[in-house]
Amino acid sequence: MKTFDDLYAELAHKIAHQDVNSGTVKLLDQGVHAIGKKVVEEAAEAWMAAEYEGQERTAEEIAQLLYHVQVLMLASKVSLDDVYRRL
Repeated sequence: MKTFDDLYAELAHKIAHQDVNSGTVKLLDQGVHAIGKKVVEEAAEAWMAAEYEGQERTAEEIAQLLYHVQVLMLASKVSLDDVYRRL
């Protein structure tokens, strides 16, 4: 099982090594605007899943939302510590 911190480290590693086959690197290359649109899309899908599709589907959509939020964090140079200080 992967933690929030584990995911961030994995994504940061992929970005640092610029793996051309990485979907994360490709998304990051599209910029903050494209990443932000994915965050909004995934947030809406998580909400709709919670309303109508049950716990399993909601968990899947929330996982996708967290992934995209972390890509946005990395694109914006926001660290986990930056976020944790504000929780």
